Amino acid sequence: MTKPSGIAVRFADVSRYFGAVRAVDRVSFEIQDGEFFSMLGPSGSGKTTCLRLIAGFEQPDVGNIVIHGVNVEGVPPYQRDVNTVFQDYALFPHMTVAENVEYGLMIRKVATPERRRRAQEMLGLVKLEAMGARKPNQLSGGQRQRVALARALINRPGVLLLDEPLGALDLKLREQMQEELKTLQRQVGITFIYVTHDQGEALAMSDRLAVFNHGCIEQIGTPAEIYEHPVTAFVAGFVGVSNVCSGELARRLTASASAFAIRPEKITMIAVSEQEPDGWLCATGRIRAVTYHGATTRYAVALDDGGELAVMRQNAGGGHDAHVGESVRLAWPRHLNQPLAQGA
Repeated sequence: MTKPSGIAVRFADVSRYFGAVRAVDRVSFEIQDGEFFSMLGPSGSGKTTCLRLIAGFEQPDVGNIVIHGVNVEGVPPYQRDVNTVFQDYALFPHMTVAENVEYGLMIRKVATPERRRRAQEMLGLVKLEAMGARKPNQLSGGQRQRVALARALINRPGVLLLDEPLGALDLKLREQMQEELKTLQRQVGITFIYVTHDQGEALAMSDRLAVFNHGCIEQIGTPAEIYEHPVTAFVAGFVGVSNVCSGELARRLTASASAFAIRPEKITMIAVSEQEPDGWLCATGRIRAVTYHGATTRYAVALDDGGELAVMRQNAGGGHDAHVGESVRLAWPRHLNQPLAQGA
């Protein structure tokens, strides 16, 4: 089927209920063709249910889902132009790697020579061309994940759905696979829709991402937009680390009770005797805790006027090492405050 360019997936006012629970609550968004789009949020936020709605494993109670211009209401999963990669790989242990990759074509009764040619092509794409004769239990976790990707891509779906596919891997391998997945997506040029609860993963891989909370989307944007310009307190706190200030604390810092967020790395920590530049906000306090993170150190500073701010410093060497109990002055340009939506 020829796919129109433009919108790969559209949600129009979609809701999905499980009894009294609104797993997805009046959600609308569009995903572009060829986009790496992530759905990010904590457990129970609705992101996986949205993925299952696209796949056809769930049906919406309200609203419409359109995939490449086709309303998929009532269309079973096997008739949708999508394929899914799961966290547990779901490989057949009794089959070889090549047989696993060929499986979708075998079901479609593609001739054996064509199946084998395309399977080898896919294994080459995921850098496993020499592994076709092995069984899944002879592979590492990262290699098994690549086999699952090759098997999902061999049918040339218009949209590839990935449900926390790197969750079972250790940190180093997960970071390596993030780079490989993004490179693979650019090579094949199809739409990837990626579900994760890991904000670092979403920021590193996505062209755009949607941040989910309680069945709703709080914000959609590029990684930089989401990180630098969060629109709600939830987004500011969930994506990275942020100081969310409101009410009396905001009033003491800015003379206004309007809620705002300031990232810890945007705050400069100076000696109490130093004066902040013109146009900067400042607060004095005492260091309550110091946490070393390798490349950075995080300081929790209890403010003299009440409240607390987190400050992040790069461990570049040559700077003053602040200690617990030390009095400090915190300063940052006023324009770096990110205003948050009312009621956030």
